[in-house]
Amino acid sequence: MKTSVITSLTYQNHDTGPSHPERVDRVKVVNEELKKFDKKINWFEPKLFDHSIIEKVHNKNYLEKISISFPKSGIQFLDGDTIVSPGSKEAALDAVGSIILGIDQVVNKEFKNTFCSVRPPGHHAESDKAMGFCIYNNVAIGAAYLLHHYQYKKVAIIDYDVHHGNGTQEIFYNNSNVLYISTHQYPFYPGTGSVNEKGASNNILNIPLDPGTSSDVYFNSFENVLKKLKSFNPEFILLSSGFDAHQKDPLAQVNLKSKDFYEITKRIMNVAGNICDGRIVSILEGGYDLDALKESAYEHVKALIEN
Repeated sequence: MKTSVITSLTYQNHDTGPSHPERVDRVKVVNEELKKFDKKINWFEPKLFDHSIIEKVHNKNYLEKISISFPKSGIQFLDGDTIVSPGSKEAALDAVGSIILGIDQVVNKEFKNTFCSVRPPGHHAESDKAMGFCIYNNVAIGAAYLLHHYQYKKVAIIDYDVHHGNGTQEIFYNNSNVLYISTHQYPFYPGTGSVNEKGASNNILNIPLDPGTSSDVYFNSFENVLKKLKSFNPEFILLSSGFDAHQKDPLAQVNLKSKDFYEITKRIMNVAGNICDGRIVSILEGGYDLDALKESAYEHVKALIEN
């Protein structure tokens, strides 16, 4: 079985305005870089899906508010840095649809793993609030889909974006069926992610990183990720794949290199092969230096292909 990549041209219509770091070029450069794999990957576009799964993650008041927030022209601010335009609704729904399709492909053994190259990102979106460039929490909706549609009992989410996924943590804080693990710079935006935030069932593991963290220090800490993953023994693993812990990223101060994302992925996959038959779906989160982003995403998908 091969690796699939799921993307949609609707990402181009999510206009965040001039000079915004979460811009169209992010997915464009990633997709161009991944084309170098040629026949080693298969490309797909998301399909229509039952939107009721979003209500398992976001409350109805929030969804009603969002539905009338997409402007007919120009741009609209949902918060200080989360912007929507007329094309944002379709792009955001396609981001959700991408992880849904990826899960279907992996569960049904059509592909061994999947990378969703999408925007807007999702891990800052809480059950009732958009923030941090995020509208719908894509990875959380994916986990809910595994729990409710496929009746999985244990789902793990590993988030190596440099910013803590406050939304994902908030959504699953009291859910013992979901393990959420995050490595992130701390203290830093959004202000959450201390080691004391452990979840109602010890189902949250936060690994705060100091500014300037090197690759060696990072991978020493990453052993705690793998230990917790093995202990939880999930049936499926979802990855919030942010590449902004790269040393070139303008929005953070962690010093990982592009090839480190190959190693991160490889280590997760080695564990996944033993505990959940390698079932992994990855979705793009952050990464704001275009060269670093495309190189890191390439290394990530390279590891997905090789395993």
